Amino acid sequence: MGKLFGTDGVRGVANVYPMTAEITMQIGRAVAHYCKHHKYRHRIVIGKDTRLSGYMIENALVAGICSMGVDALLVGPMPTPAISFLTTDLKADAGIVISASHNPFQDNGIKIFNRDGYKLPDDVENKIEEMIFSKSIDALRPTAEEVGKAFRIDDARGRYITFLKKTFPTELNLEDLKIVIDCGNGATYKIAPCIFEELGAKVIVMNNNPDGKNINANCGALYPEVMAREVVKEKADVGLAFDGDGDRCIAADEKGEIVSGDRMLAICTNTLKKDGKLKNDILVSTVMSNLGLTMFCKQVNIGHVTTNVGDRYVLEEMLKKGAIIGGEDSGHIIFLDYHNTGDGLISALQLLASLKKENKPLSQVAQLMKIYPQKTINVPVKSKPELSAEAEIMHVVREAENELKDQGRILVRYSGTQMLCRVMVEAATQELADKLAKKIADVVRSKLS
Repeated sequence: MGKLFGTDGVRGVANVYPMTAEITMQIGRAVAHYCKHHKYRHRIVIGKDTRLSGYMIENALVAGICSMGVDALLVGPMPTPAISFLTTDLKADAGIVISASHNPFQDNGIKIFNRDGYKLPDDVENKIEEMIFSKSIDALRPTAEEVGKAFRIDDARGRYITFLKKTFPTELNLEDLKIVIDCGNGATYKIAPCIFEELGAKVIVMNNNPDGKNINANCGALYPEVMAREVVKEKADVGLAFDGDGDRCIAADEKGEIVSGDRMLAICTNTLKKDGKLKNDILVSTVMSNLGLTMFCKQVNIGHVTTNVGDRYVLEEMLKKGAIIGGEDSGHIIFLDYHNTGDGLISALQLLASLKKENKPLSQVAQLMKIYPQKTINVPVKSKPELSAEAEIMHVVREAENELKDQGRILVRYSGTQMLCRVMVEAATQELADKLAKKIADVVRSKLS
C-alpha cells in the first residue's frame, strides 16, 4: 500500500495494485464521502474510454459510490474533457473518468474532476488517500432508502456535441475541407466524425472500431504518421489524430507533414493575437516545448511562460497569469475561453478556424514557427531516485550542455505516469541531438534500468 495519485490521477496495470477492483471501490467511497457537502441528493458522473478493463473498474466505482449514499450517472465511452463539461452541465458534485489516456490497453486509470470541472488539486487527492488508508470511513454505511442509485444518461453525447460546436466561430464552416480523422480506437470514435461532418467537412475516418484492446495501438495521436500517410493518399486538406481519451490532438498538413502541439499552439496563439483576443499577450507551455516556440513568441511580442510537465501545471499557471491559451507539445492544449481542461476536439476546431481565417493551407501557416531538431529517448527504470544526486548522470548532462553551448537545451526527467526516464535534447542539427541524447540515455540506463 502506498501513494495512489500521480501527476494525472491514479494509473497502472488494470487488476494490479493500485488499479484493482478493491482499491477502485475504496476510491469511489472516498470521493463520494468528500462530495457530500449539502443536504440534497449527491451525484457523480462516470465516463470511460474503450479499454476492456473499463467494465470492471466502472462497476467497482459504482458500488463504492452508491454504498455511500451517492448516485452514479453513467455516460459510457466519452472523452475525458467531456466528463469535465458534463459534471458542470448536469450540476453533479464530481466527475470521474476511467482512462489511462495514451497508455496501452492493459493499463487503466482514474481521473477526478470537482463540481466546477477542474481536476482535483494535490491537497484534495491527499485527503482521499488518507480516507482510504486510515479506513476512517469504513464504518459509514447508509442503508435502506439512503443507498445510492445508478442511472444511464442517454443524451450525454448530444450535450457534449452541442457544446463543442458552439466553440467554433458561427460565421465559419468547414464545407470546402477534406479531413482525415484518426480516433485511435478510443473515446472520440463516435463524437469526432459527427462534429466535423455537422460543420460541413468531408470526413475520412480511421481507427473508429474499438474492441477493448486496440486503443492507441499503432494509431491516434501517439502514431500520427499513420494518419499523415492517409492524408496524402486521400489528397485531404488536413489530418487530425486523437489519443485514447480525447484530450490530445496532433495534426498533419496536406503534404503529410506532422504539425505538433507546439506548432498548433503557435498557430492558434497567432490567430488570437491578430483578432485582439489574446488576453494579457501570454502563452503558457511546458519545459518540454520546442525552443522554436520561445523564438516565435519573441518574434510576435508575446510573453512565454513555461511550467513543469503536466496539464494541471499549465492550467495553474494560466489561471495565475491570466492567460487563455496554454498546452504541451504532445497536443494537449487548453483554451480557457471555451473549457477549463485540455480538449483535443476543441484544439482541432480552433486550428481549423485559424486555417479558415488565414485562407492558406496548413503547410504554409505552420511555417510561422521553426522547429529545432529534437531527440527524446524514453529509458525504462526500476526506481526514481533524485536525478540531481546521481553524479554520473549529472556529469554526462553537463558535458553535453558544454557541447551545445547556447545552441540548444537538455531536459532529463521522470515520467509522472510510467516507470520511465525521459531524455530530451534539442540542438542545431538532428545529428548532434541524436548523438547527445543517446550518450545521456546510455548512462541513465546503466544506472537506473
